[in-house]
Amino acid sequence: MEFKEMGLSTEILNAIADIGFVEPTPIQQQAIPHLLTDPSDLIGLASTGTGKTASFGLPLLNYVDTTLKATQGLIICPTRELCIQISNDLDNYSKNIKGLNVVSVYGGTDINKQIRQIAKGAHVIVATPGRLVDLINRKKVKLNEVDTVILDEADEMLNMGFKEDIDAILKQTPDDKCVWLFSATMPREVAEIAKNYMVEPFEITVGGRNESNKNIHHHAYTVKERDRYAALKRLIDFNPDIYGLIFCRTRRQTAEVADKLMSDGYSAEPLHGDLSQAQRDRVMNKFRDKHLQILVATDVAARGIDVDDITHVIHYNLPEDVENYTHRSGRTARAGKEGISIALINTKEGRKVNSIEKIIKTKFEQKKLPDPKKIIARQLFHMIDEVSEAKVDDEAIYEYMPEVMKKLGEFDKEELVKKFVSVEFNKFLNYYANSRDLDASQSSSRESGRKGRINDSNKDRFFVNLGKRDGLNQGALLRLICDTTGLKNGAIGKIDILDNFSFFDADKTETAMLVKKMQNIDFEGKKMNVEQTKKESGGARKGRKKQTSRERRRRR
Repeated sequence: MEFKEMGLSTEILNAIADIGFVEPTPIQQQAIPHLLTDPSDLIGLASTGTGKTASFGLPLLNYVDTTLKATQGLIICPTRELCIQISNDLDNYSKNIKGLNVVSVYGGTDINKQIRQIAKGAHVIVATPGRLVDLINRKKVKLNEVDTVILDEADEMLNMGFKEDIDAILKQTPDDKCVWLFSATMPREVAEIAKNYMVEPFEITVGGRNESNKNIHHHAYTVKERDRYAALKRLIDFNPDIYGLIFCRTRRQTAEVADKLMSDGYSAEPLHGDLSQAQRDRVMNKFRDKHLQILVATDVAARGIDVDDITHVIHYNLPEDVENYTHRSGRTARAGKEGISIALINTKEGRKVNSIEKIIKTKFEQKKLPDPKKIIARQLFHMIDEVSEAKVDDEAIYEYMPEVMKKLGEFDKEELVKKFVSVEFNKFLNYYANSRDLDASQSSSRESGRKGRINDSNKDRFFVNLGKRDGLNQGALLRLICDTTGLKNGAIGKIDILDNFSFFDADKTETAMLVKKMQNIDFEGKKMNVEQTKKESGGARKGRKKQTSRERRRRR
């Protein structure tokens, strides 16, 4: 079925033809005709990047009556970036509809300007939950005549803690409204919203529930924690045309990885919650305009990013919530294109990988990191291709050529080619000259880890007051210890990250120094403290009891 057969107005059909819409995507083929003939409640499940905005946006605009000033459509989405993206799309779809007004409201910008825009008349409001609740509390927005409420990226909004805000907003809307819910996954919380606010919703599922986009190839590389960044560099070097998104768990790690990449000469910048809105906008605009090759981001900061042509999504760490993997990987392979989702995993994450595979209903392809010789060859011929395809502006360089020829005229053709290649190429030859194998074997690592922990009597045990719920992971704790104390990785032994606190082993000779220096260390806005604890005997059950009672005392 083509767009012109769906029942859309001529104004909308002409607008989307100008945009370049040719064939509707599977979710559009099912949703648009249904919503135009039966504007009932609807649940649309499809992976990110499959065209959901047009699926709900085109029918919604088709229903708007511009002779009325009242707000008739309300779209709620999780982030500022997605809010702006949806508003821009609706403006493009409706450019031929005279008098139709779309207003976007979101945090991080002047609320008074948004209030004035709404006061002029907003047929459709696109909003983030927090800012919309603020406007409702100020009595600056009226939702009593809304015909249709659309919840876009519903699972993302619930993951971000917007459940109460969504409840408060929906209570301001008429009971007989239509609710259209679009989501990439269908966790229990989203099902609860459907149960409470929808009446016999029509369900459209493209692919399986919670299933990953079929155009995404999922690769996994197993590396030791200390080799994680070196492995990342190899993957980037092997893909010189990468236009990628790298996900880290914490703001600190995001900044660290981006800083390292920039220091090593890569076109990369971070996107995380510590940046001001103006800084975030600057980074996103650079990335969207492809003036930036790599964006390093946290899950929260990257929510709502809608950028075409992303070739790779790299999970520097797997997400804490395995369902977030679907959202991360869905940033590539948009609009029918193919993409690659790469997971860097350590030797202890086999269970988490299995959980993700069950959710996305596909298996990771376990890969070996690119061989240094292949990386060097890939970079060399990429550079040669760029040189051979470079456009020459004879007029611009004409005045410089006599001096250039004077300096280079003594070299024959082969010598000249070698020198130009070497200027750029020597850095790769030098970096990979003595490179080692970074691939880790999960089974052998587990065995060696067990032996090391059993026989290591030269280390003391230390308690840390932060855990997984504070965003702490093994890599972050190891870096904090080494950065703060000056110790090398080899001085640190077993690390256990639990929900509310953690433990690690370190050389006995460093105990006094560790306890002294590792006090009131800032980690993601929280104070980290370390104290020595006694190693217990008597098995794991006794150890767990000790840990729980310790945590109870510290929480009082």
